[in-house]
Amino acid sequence: MRQLYSFYYDAFGIALKSILEHKLRALLTLLGIIIGVAAVVVVGASISGLKTYVVDQVSKVLGSNHFMITRMASTGHMSDEEYERRNRRNKDVTWEEYEYIRDNCRLCSYVGAQMNAGADLKEGTAEMPSTRIIGSTDTMYEIEDKTLVAGRFFSNEEVQRSAKVAVIGHDVVEKFFEFTSPVGKTIKIRGVTLQIIGVEQKRGSFFGQSQDRHIYIPITLHNQIFNRTGGIQVHGKTIEKEPFKPAIEEAELLLRNKRQLVGSEESTFSVVNVDEFNSTMDQVTGAIAAVVIPITLIILVVGGIVVMNIMLVSVTERTFEVGLRKAIGATRQQIMLQFLIESALLCVVGGILGLVLAIGATQLVGYLLAMTMTITFGYVILAVGVSSIIGVVAGIYPAWKASRLDPIVALTQN
Repeated sequence: MRQLYSFYYDAFGIALKSILEHKLRALLTLLGIIIGVAAVVVVGASISGLKTYVVDQVSKVLGSNHFMITRMASTGHMSDEEYERRNRRNKDVTWEEYEYIRDNCRLCSYVGAQMNAGADLKEGTAEMPSTRIIGSTDTMYEIEDKTLVAGRFFSNEEVQRSAKVAVIGHDVVEKFFEFTSPVGKTIKIRGVTLQIIGVEQKRGSFFGQSQDRHIYIPITLHNQIFNRTGGIQVHGKTIEKEPFKPAIEEAELLLRNKRQLVGSEESTFSVVNVDEFNSTMDQVTGAIAAVVIPITLIILVVGGIVVMNIMLVSVTERTFEVGLRKAIGATRQQIMLQFLIESALLCVVGGILGLVLAIGATQLVGYLLAMTMTITFGYVILAVGVSSIIGVVAGIYPAWKASRLDPIVALTQN
C-alpha cells in the first residue's frame, strides 16, 4: 500500500513538474478546456438567472399565492388549433360570476376583479400614448401585493360609488409630475377628471417593456369610461401556501357550477396561477439547457483533442525517459498511469481556471444586464466532471503508446 501511495505521489509530482516546465504550452493547450468549462458554467448561470429574473418579475406583478380566472389565457405550449378551439368555446367572465365566486369561495383569503384598457393621456404639452388603464376592485391591492410610495389605494366604498380617483405608476409620475408630488393633483382619462390618491412603487421593466406605464381606477368607473360590462378577470389569493391549490379547485368548481357544466364537460374558461408559470419556466429553461449545453460541451471535446495531441508530443519528447523507467523496472501499467495522471491533471487545472473565468464573466454579465446570474452546483460538477473525463480519455492513446515503447529502442533514440 505504501509503495502504491509512493507511486501515485511521484507520478503526480512528475506530471506537475512537466506542466510547470512548459507553462505557455500548457496554457495554450488548455484554452479549449478553459473556454469550454467557462461556457458551460456561464450558460448554466444564464439559464438559472433567466428563470429567476422572469419568476421574480412575474411575482412582483402578480404577487404570491395568486390565481386568475379569465376567458382566455396565453400559454406558450398550446398549439394554434387548440387556441382557436378554446377561443370559440370559452366565454367572458361576468361581474355576476365574480360576485358568486367572491361570496362562496371559503378557502380564498381575497377575491377581486380587474379589467384592462388603453388610453392616450395628455396634460398640457406632455403626452403619453397607449397608457394601460386598469380597472380593479379594492382587494387587488392585497391580491397582487402592491406597494405604494405615496398616498393610498382606493377603498371598497369608492369602488361601489364609482369614485373618480386614481393610483398611478412611476412612468406617469415622471411624465406629468416630475418635479412635484402627484397626490392630490388631477389627471384626465378620456375627458374624465380623476383625483390622484396614490403612487405605486417603481417595478422596472420586463424584457424591455415598462411595468410602470399604467393607472389604477375603480372597476365600476372603468366600466363607465370605456363602456364595458363583461370580459373581466377574476383574481384570488390565499394568505397561506397550503390552501392555495384547494382554493383554485374550489373557485374553478364554483364557476363550473354557475355555468352548469357537469361531468366531463370542458371548462369554458381558463385558470392561471404563479405555480403553473414556474412549472412552465422549468420546461422552457430545461429545453434551452437541453439544446445549448451539448453545444457548449463540444468545446470541451475539441479541447480534449488538443490535449491528446500535446500528450502525443510529450510522449515523443520523453521517449528516453520512458525507456529509462522501463529499463529499471517500471511496468506498462505504471507508464500508462503516469501519462493518464498527467493528462487528467492538465484538464483539472483547465477546469479550475475555467471556473475562475466563469465567475468573473457571470459577475460582469450580471452587472451589465442588471440580472442575477446564479452559478449552480450542478453545472459546476458537469463542467469539471466532463473536463476530467475528457482528460482521461484524451490521455488513453498517448499513455498506451508510451507503455508499448521498447526500452532498448527508446534508450537509443536519445
